[in-house]
Amino acid sequence: MTNTEHIPVLTQELMALLNPVINGVYLDATLGGGGHTRELLKRLGPEGVVIAMDRDEEALERAAIEINDPRVRYVHGSFSDMADKLMAMGYHEIDGVIMDLGLSMTQMKDASRGFSFNSGEPLDMRMDRDLPVTAGEIVSRWSERDIERILREYGEERKALQIAREIVKQRKRERIETCLQLAAIVERVYRKRGRTHPATKTFQALRIAVNDELNQLSEGLSNALKILKQGGRLCVITYHSLEDRIVKRFILAAERQEGTLVRLNKKPIVPLRDEQRRNPSSRSAKLRGAEKL
Repeated sequence: MTNTEHIPVLTQELMALLNPVINGVYLDATLGGGGHTRELLKRLGPEGVVIAMDRDEEALERAAIEINDPRVRYVHGSFSDMADKLMAMGYHEIDGVIMDLGLSMTQMKDASRGFSFNSGEPLDMRMDRDLPVTAGEIVSRWSERDIERILREYGEERKALQIAREIVKQRKRERIETCLQLAAIVERVYRKRGRTHPATKTFQALRIAVNDELNQLSEGLSNALKILKQGGRLCVITYHSLEDRIVKRFILAAERQEGTLVRLNKKPIVPLRDEQRRNPSSRSAKLRGAEKL
């Protein structure tokens, strides 16, 4: 295992909830390092298909080399165009959808992507390099008020106002270009470091803003419901409360108001202590599933 290999989270629990049919058609809407696609392929027969989708073209290129299996169809796309992409390929109803919302370790370890606060590279954070706005542009050009709003709403950062003010103050002296520069600003606001790096929520908030993640998630859930066949299953792994709240509310509304889904688990499934020890990034993961009626 290389130090950049992404370890899939809640793999066995996810597969149990998904309950793949042997020759079914499944969408891994967040291919990433390919861990869940590999596990799914083990459970599918010769006629089974995995449509592996990602916003990150580099992830698709790596997986196409590493996963040498004719049952995989690779697609560059986002949650918002999920249904259109599949229908254009001739898949109008499928057996299941996986959405793992975590950032892959490969993306995190690639300094050039600008996701890590330990990186001296430019602040980027785009999952799709064709997106128009980078994290660097937000901290360099956006107003204090807008930066504060992003940190508060997307990062649930309790010192959002102080950090936004410090960012604006610092950029008057010099352009904030690198991850290390931004991390140092947040550290100055907090004045001390605990077990979790003080810039964690700030980086999360900027990543969500750059990639429009919450809107993409809402559209992805609607798209998944559109392309699932009766009895098809939707399984979603989230990593923070904002994501989990959106997934929970979507499934509940579809179950209680529309009668189009039924929950597979009333409480989210979380990693066992052994998995959390082996893979600390799994600690905040929550898995929810639903079946289309």
